[in-house]
Amino acid sequence: MKTAKIEFEHFTFRYDSQAEPNLRDISFQIGEGETVLIVGPSGSGKSTIGKAINGQIPHRFRGEYIGEVQVNGQLVKDIDIANLSLMVGTVLQDSDGQFVGLTVAEDIAFALENDAIPQKEMHQRVGEWAKILELDLLLNNRPQDLSGGQKQRVSICGVMINEVPILIFDEPLANLDPKTGQEMILLINQLSQRLRLTTIIIEHRLEECLLADIDRVLVISEGKLKANLGVDALLRSSILEETGLRLPLYLDVLKKTGFPLENIPHLNAYEKTALPDEAIQAVDQWAQGLDLVMNVPDNAFICEVVDVSFKYIRQLTPSLRAVDFSIRRGEMVSIVGTNGAGKSTIAKLLCGFERPESGHIKINGQNIASLSIKEIADTVGYVMQNPNAMISKITVYEEVALGLLNRNVSEQDIQEKVAETLKICGLYEFRNWPISALSYGQKRRVSIAAVLVLDPEILILDEPTAGQDYQHYTEMMEFLRYLNESFKTTILMITHDMHLMQEYTDRVLVFDAGRLIADTKPRDLFNEQDILEHAHLVPTSLYQLGEALPNTQADDFLEQFIAYERGRGIE
Repeated sequence: MKTAKIEFEHFTFRYDSQAEPNLRDISFQIGEGETVLIVGPSGSGKSTIGKAINGQIPHRFRGEYIGEVQVNGQLVKDIDIANLSLMVGTVLQDSDGQFVGLTVAEDIAFALENDAIPQKEMHQRVGEWAKILELDLLLNNRPQDLSGGQKQRVSICGVMINEVPILIFDEPLANLDPKTGQEMILLINQLSQRLRLTTIIIEHRLEECLLADIDRVLVISEGKLKANLGVDALLRSSILEETGLRLPLYLDVLKKTGFPLENIPHLNAYEKTALPDEAIQAVDQWAQGLDLVMNVPDNAFICEVVDVSFKYIRQLTPSLRAVDFSIRRGEMVSIVGTNGAGKSTIAKLLCGFERPESGHIKINGQNIASLSIKEIADTVGYVMQNPNAMISKITVYEEVALGLLNRNVSEQDIQEKVAETLKICGLYEFRNWPISALSYGQKRRVSIAAVLVLDPEILILDEPTAGQDYQHYTEMMEFLRYLNESFKTTILMITHDMHLMQEYTDRVLVFDAGRLIADTKPRDLFNEQDILEHAHLVPTSLYQLGEALPNTQADDFLEQFIAYERGRGIE
């Protein structure tokens, strides 16, 4: 290994707000110039490792601190956090929470202003870094008005302008569309190689991160270091499944066929793995034995959107333009597209938070123009993308019980219903916790539980699985499917997750620049290259594998595999 830039020695940490340690006896080193990926379930301690490196622990977050953490040979607990920020830069998953300037230029220059850098030099350095990160044409824009990918670039630029040698990315893909997420990982890789950075990526989405040149992967589970391995060794092991993490999709298929992974010379992202012909043949033969069973929704329309257009007051161009679609009762529909395409806006209109400028919306045959938000909420439940925008109570139980209290439900019924919902959402053990002590992913589950407990007929979820590990992702999605199949709950999901779209929905609405550009089946979407490019979508490795099969069409393979995963397929 190269000279250690970061070293953990038997490190244990317990937050003051928690009874048990968040990390337990962690030891590892990260060498100079390495790119290391840290993965693990929600609440496993991944982000705590990042906080221990950048000095938030112990300088901001107090707790029981055992062992040592060193950066550049110095103990983190002995370094002033201002000086440590010159060694370690952190790009948060919530870019909006990192902005301090009124314009992109001001935000990038913030660290230089704090260091009293002369204005001429400041302008020069801001211009140089803005050009590197392709922000030079956006310097006068407000950071909040940018797309998700542009916001991430501004955050990176604001950190990199101090030329820090160590860079931490805390879930950089959480709020990005598939193509922008892919571009972000490639950008991180490019910066790491070009500037010889020591780079730490903390993420749930292992497969996308493998597009970068990852030197090692640290797997964290229940606060312990489960593995410290190279990519190839990790993918050949059973550690990911044991930890509740998802294999790359193409490897998941290969394991189901029984094809021995040791017969593949090198494992990585699908694009970087050369599958031998016998592996392709094994998948093709396995796929031929799968049958396809389709979900059939009710014939009745529960939601009708007719020629709807909408423009926010301060915007020059409409957010939605002449949008038409109808949803049948019992459908599960995914809504996809670029950041800013109009996906969240259509959800706000369906809930009555905003009202169309033209056109109309019907729920159960009734025009909602005359209904109040509360009246619409009796039928339509909405889970926002940012959990902090929904949470208003202190504890998990109080937050989930709030809607039932407002509906004058009896205390006994509230206790039973909240307990049932928290168990389904994997939150029961945290029922008395303060929400402030939860991880971002756990907060998302709280916001979902607070809506699910009200039994809506239509449930709209904005990025329901962002920040969720595979186990909680699966539990949540299986619960949503249970609601859909058992109670005919109509579910609309705004998502950037292409596998979620494929696996759990039978229909997809694709938005671009405020227009509905496609209303189709997931299996057919990836054959529409123009639509993919406009909507910033990319095929999954599952579809890429299907394209390589000699006797099975890629879209047939995709749908057959999904039916198999749902337990409907027959081998």
